[in-house]
Amino acid sequence: MVRLNRIYTKTGDDGTTGLGDGSRVPKHHPRVAAYGSVDELSSVIGLGLAQGVAEPFADWLLVVQNDLFDLGSDLCVPGEGGETKRLGATYTERIEEWIDEVNGDLDPLESFILPGGTTAAAWLHLARTTCRRAERDLHSLMATEGKSVNGETLRYLNRLSDLLFVLARALNKGAGGDVLWQPGLSGGE
Repeated sequence: MVRLNRIYTKTGDDGTTGLGDGSRVPKHHPRVAAYGSVDELSSVIGLGLAQGVAEPFADWLLVVQNDLFDLGSDLCVPGEGGETKRLGATYTERIEEWIDEVNGDLDPLESFILPGGTTAAAWLHLARTTCRRAERDLHSLMATEGKSVNGETLRYLNRLSDLLFVLARALNKGAGGDVLWQPGLSGGE
């Protein structure tokens, strides 16, 4: 369990931050960018939850937020294969089961969807795009540090963005449906 007695340490005032193994890196390091994006993703999901997401989706998203802390802890400790390796294949498989369950009740897509609809759905669309950025940041880290990153984290984020998409669609289903892209709507040249 984590115990924090002080919130500020002043050790980052020089532009560095400490990793889980005790080493220090610049705050712009790809590892810090990756776990920072994951932390931001959890916050955006929290904003979606604050809008009153229906069950069982709210419970699922709380599980996801906990998963993201596990993922972040994997990322903050460099080492062969991501030595902490909290996040495993069962996490991704659970996400896939949820996607299949929700997507089975949705109409097939016949157009691209614009982020919007209900407030909660709009927040989940923002979470989806934040998740995609976290995935890109993680891929950049993997390109530079390779095996020092738990490979399951990339698969998890890829599936999570899909889950956030179908959850946003499901939240909009009962409230008038998805907001569809209308090519050439403005009639501009």
